Amino acid sequence: MTTKRTVLAAGLSALALCTTAACSSTSSTTTAAGAGAASTPASSSAAASPSMTDTMSASPSMSDSMSASGDMTKPFGTACSAVPATGAGSFTGMAADPVATAASHNPLLSTLVAAVTAAGLGDTLNSAKDITVFAPTNDAFAKIPSADLKKVLADKATLTKILTHHVIGQKLTPADLAKGGPFKTLAGDTVMVKGSGEDFTVADSAKVLCGNVQTANATVYIIDTVLMPM
Repeated sequence: MTTKRTVLAAGLSALALCTTAACSSTSSTTTAAGAGAASTPASSSAAASPSMTDTMSASPSMSDSMSASGDMTKPFGTACSAVPATGAGSFTGMAADPVATAASHNPLLSTLVAAVTAAGLGDTLNSAKDITVFAPTNDAFAKIPSADLKKVLADKATLTKILTHHVIGQKLTPADLAKGGPFKTLAGDTVMVKGSGEDFTVADSAKVLCGNVQTANATVYIIDTVLMPM
């Protein structure tokens, strides 16, 4: 009888241990499963939400925005494509020479150069400091009747007054031009400018075809009409 009770007690103890272990295992599995289920939405949320780095990377930078709006430190305008890409008449070549010398290398400005030479203004323009030149193209001079142009070229005083009317005694950036003026010329009078960005008209008549061209001592705006002093 004693032996049977001992065996029965041992069996109940083993059953109790087995049941407890099973419960613990089930509880652990349930807990782990619950934890996994709870972590799943958090992971999905983290994946769906872009990080600050991603947001910053996706946003355009200030330099990108500036590039999109254009670089106004460089020449601009439709006629700029006619300027040679290399050599003394290129933008790089002109930047190394004073303005009258630089203009002599530009095929768009040969009539202007002839006029400057006839007026004896080459050295004056080359030695001036920080000036702006509104430079009429050959086509601009061609708008003047041939007989009138020959007469002006032969009259040094009149020619000098006309040419110095195209020269401002300070360097003007495109932003300066946008202010409108008046801008004082070397002839002693003034000119006004209308426009902004890359679209400017000088004295209500001359469109800027290629602007912000740099020479060693001047900023040049190539225009489509000769300016006449009042």
